[in-house]
Amino acid sequence: MRMRSALPPLVLAGAIAVAACGGDDADDAGAATAAPAAEATPALVVEPAVATTGAAAADFNDADVTFAQGMIPHHEQAIDMSTIALDPTVDASAEVQDLAGRIEGAQDSEIDLMTEWLTAWGQPIQMDTSDGHDMSAMEGMMTAEEMDALGEASGADFDQLWLEVMIRHHQGAIAMAETVKAEGQSADALALADEIIAAQPAEIDEMDALLEA
Repeated sequence: MRMRSALPPLVLAGAIAVAACGGDDADDAGAATAAPAAEATPALVVEPAVATTGAAAADFNDADVTFAQGMIPHHEQAIDMSTIALDPTVDASAEVQDLAGRIEGAQDSEIDLMTEWLTAWGQPIQMDTSDGHDMSAMEGMMTAEEMDALGEASGADFDQLWLEVMIRHHQGAIAMAETVKAEGQSADALALADEIIAAQPAEIDEMDALLEA
């Protein structure tokens, strides 16, 4: 004898459909539960590299400081000399004015550079003169009397005097650069010393040629 289902066909079909939907909900719930776990995993953050300037700033010695502190006023005097040469009332030759303009431009930027070094090194910009050290005693520096004489000269006399004292001034700067090359430690100071040793002898040759012309 055939047994009849305990549920009518329509009820049975509905139960099957509900079961199927219930399975989908369970899967969805599982996925929803898993998702936050995945999102909770922190993303790997790569920090940008930060340049370390402390070691570089500390890479100097007393010779580097002396070089920068001395070369700043040395360059300042060369700029003062060049400013006089560029004054139209002095009537300097075109060749002297051209050279003076180049010296002024190059040494002005080098003063800014050396000032930045001393600031980074935590050193004073001006040299300590309390021990009697006189800036005018540096190699190649002109005395106040010589600067006055330069300011009073004009024309061909000015050209000759300016060329003679600027040659001496350049020779002093080269000697200072050679000293820091032998005793210094800062890569920046040594690089500038190389530039001075390369450029200023060429300018001395140029000035020698103008004196002989």
